[in-house]
Amino acid sequence: MSRTTPYEPYAQPGPREPELPRTSSPPAPGAITVIGTGTGGAATAPAGATLVVGARRHLEAARLPDTVERIVLGPLAPALDGIERHLGSPEHRNRQVTVLASGDPGFFGIVRALGARFGPAALNVRPSSPSIAVAFARLGLSWDDAVVVSAHGRDPRTAVNVCRAHPKTAVLTGPGAGPAELGAALARTGIERTLVVAAALGTADETVERVSPADAAVRDWSGTGVSVVLCLDEARVLSPVQRIVAGPPAAPAGWALPESAFGYRDSMITKFEVRALALARLAPRTGDLVWDIGAGSGSVAVECARFGAAAVAVEQTSDGIGRIRANAAAHGVDVQIVHGAAPTVLSQLPDPDAVFIGGGGRDLPGIVGACARRARRTVVVTLAAVDRVGDVRDALSAAGLEPDGLLLQSSRLAPLPGGVTRLAANNPVFVLWATRPGTEGAIL
Repeated sequence: MSRTTPYEPYAQPGPREPELPRTSSPPAPGAITVIGTGTGGAATAPAGATLVVGARRHLEAARLPDTVERIVLGPLAPALDGIERHLGSPEHRNRQVTVLASGDPGFFGIVRALGARFGPAALNVRPSSPSIAVAFARLGLSWDDAVVVSAHGRDPRTAVNVCRAHPKTAVLTGPGAGPAELGAALARTGIERTLVVAAALGTADETVERVSPADAAVRDWSGTGVSVVLCLDEARVLSPVQRIVAGPPAAPAGWALPESAFGYRDSMITKFEVRALALARLAPRTGDLVWDIGAGSGSVAVECARFGAAAVAVEQTSDGIGRIRANAAAHGVDVQIVHGAAPTVLSQLPDPDAVFIGGGGRDLPGIVGACARRARRTVVVTLAAVDRVGDVRDALSAAGLEPDGLLLQSSRLAPLPGGVTRLAANNPVFVLWATRPGTEGAIL
């Protein structure tokens, strides 16, 4: 499988890099001019610039005088150190730095790092059109309801999970996270998506091409100048709702939906009281991948998808598969459905952030152990048999997670003749959960 050549680096540290130190002597206001070059167009450094920083193609296009010092952007820290040395020289009062960047440098760009190092007052930012805006414009689509995710210098799994869960996503590409990698990951889900690959935007070589994930996976995209990939559910890209807040839909107004909101067989559904606690411990969110093992009706998978997470429902019964598909469609979410028994079928799935396991027979401790070894953050298990609680806790601990739990007993209000009310007890359920140390409160 080919790997995408980086188009131009977004000069910004990844979210888990240490903060860069601020210079001890702040530069003069506006000492650093940051220019967005647009979608492929060249930018000219202001007259008087003594240092110009940018990607190699930006520096070549600017046609700078020989007297101007240059720094080619690669790793960010050395470039920031070079800017600080330049401005900290004895003649710094007469020195002006220009930074050339792609599109809007304040959107997943170098402005964040420059501001953290030198202070916002030192920056004079002149943005251009972001590549995302131009790509959507080429399709005649609005993008206030799109989810934007950067895969440049970051783990691409977040971008893949966002594409799986949302009908309109824009991915800023990077090495190892281009059309081929996104396509390969999405093709395995069975979820309907179209990739729109935008390359060399604003130049004579511009291309905007619709491809299936499977076709994208086998193409060689190196050297094409890909900067953004749009991932679309073509049936849902036109939202009739006028937006007030941009970005993905807000969290659902309600959760732990009543059992009547789902189709299910007999009593084979996680009761809403249990589901409420399970959701609180799973903490599904945009960018996460959640497994629902022994999904039954798929109620937990559907609720996680309503929170913006990518959800996988594993179910071994044929009639259960049909119910999960119908419940996901009824709630307008995408759920990947895997027909088979855990843990056998789990090897074909990418590692989850969180796992929900509902009930289980004698094989439950083995299933819990297999899931817990791969869970990045949390596992939640519900079961009725007290005999299996110890084994499940042991399986969670053996996988390096820290287990906890409780016995949930609830009674619902039920009417009696004469207009009075009684309490109708539900069967008690053990809710066990375990978290991998160090993952509490982790951010994307």
